[in-house]
Amino acid sequence: MNRLIILLVLSGISFFSFGQEKWDLRKSVDYALKNNISVQQADVQARIVALTYEQSKLSQYPSFTFQNRGGYQFGRSIDPSTNLYTNQEILTTDHSLNMNLDLFNWSSKKNTVAANRYQAEAYIAGAEKARNDIALNVANAYLQILLNSEQINISDIQVKQSLEQLSVVQKQVNAGAVPELNLAQIESQLASDSSTLISANANYTLSVLQLKALLNIPADSSFDVAVPAIETIPVESLAELDPAYVYSLAVKNMPQQKINDLNLQAAQKNVSAVKGQLYPSFTMYGGLNSFYSSAQKILPTDPVNMFLPIGQVIVAGTPYTVTTLEQQSIPTSSVKNTYFRQFNNHFNQFVGLGLNVPIFNGGTARTNWKKAQLNVENVQLQNAADAQTLKQDIYQAHASAMAALQKFNASKKGVETAQKAYDFARKRFDIGLLNAIDLITTQNNLFRAKINMTSSQYDYVFKIKLLEFYKGQGIKL
Repeated sequence: MNRLIILLVLSGISFFSFGQEKWDLRKSVDYALKNNISVQQADVQARIVALTYEQSKLSQYPSFTFQNRGGYQFGRSIDPSTNLYTNQEILTTDHSLNMNLDLFNWSSKKNTVAANRYQAEAYIAGAEKARNDIALNVANAYLQILLNSEQINISDIQVKQSLEQLSVVQKQVNAGAVPELNLAQIESQLASDSSTLISANANYTLSVLQLKALLNIPADSSFDVAVPAIETIPVESLAELDPAYVYSLAVKNMPQQKINDLNLQAAQKNVSAVKGQLYPSFTMYGGLNSFYSSAQKILPTDPVNMFLPIGQVIVAGTPYTVTTLEQQSIPTSSVKNTYFRQFNNHFNQFVGLGLNVPIFNGGTARTNWKKAQLNVENVQLQNAADAQTLKQDIYQAHASAMAALQKFNASKKGVETAQKAYDFARKRFDIGLLNAIDLITTQNNLFRAKINMTSSQYDYVFKIKLLEFYKGQGIKL
């Protein structure tokens, strides 16, 4: 039984074997800001929205499209060079360059660009919020590791005290001074203390794994946390962290409030952009076009005008040639109508103005405008809800810090009292004036008092750090 207990105790002391490199809070936060997946996703999303903003700016400039088509016609089709039906097999190509420009659209595009700009800035603030959130989560996980480490130390002392008591009682039983029941009771207490120590080690390991996940570090990698004394962690006094004052700073500094303000401005600009779609818009368009047809292979040169003979008559035995009354154009020769020759002959240009008047489209434009207006109201309500949540969180953190401080002061006195009671009980037990059950009870009371004091102390530190975070001082230990 004793060997099993000692083996369990020794197995619980291996929680420090996470590597030689020490990770403090500053190093952990800096690493998380660069490697945490949530932070990286927020940054990618901000860049995507920034691209949308850049594209909306470019949409204000003219658009150009170049089209090049080629085809093979057979059967009955239309010859593009003559616009007549033909059964001839034809190879055709068509080239065009088109331009389109919005001249006036009631500032719809301009407001869309402004809305996208505010949206892009909101996502940049969102990336900042993600970094703040991960810094706060890392600090919470780090403090949890410190708490679990302290609980391990307390549990380890408890086990050592039980081992000392076991040694004393074993000698007393061997000498016949006390019954073997006392030995069994001490062994049971040692088993319970060893189980508590093992659980504390397990909790420490789990908290380290949680911090590794936040840092995006493989779970099987070596990792060792620097454990500063809780007394060395600097904290502001509650007098300097008045909740009303902290809230007034948080409204100005917290990224979520910036996000809400930017989202509201984006929604308001979007209302103007959607409203512009209710009115007519003017556009300018133009283009260049040419084509080639293999059906037009021969092209005559410039003709010669002349009287054409149409017959002959004989008058008084003399033959005379009869011609047309007017001169006719007669081609003298022909040339091959090449690709570039046709491209030049068929080349045409055009430019024009367009007017688009929305008359009725199923109420889509007007419905979108009303939806945009309602979206502004929704954003305003969300902003009010977020401000209320922020204020409530700050006041709750302040109230929790006060309660934790009072609890810590009370538990500190409780530890002092429990320690005195245990010291007196141990002296009486050593001389046989106290039974094992009463000693174990006194020892457990001291253990619980130490655990309560440590928990309340770390809870107080975290609540103070949370208030400092809202105040805009960041996270530091």
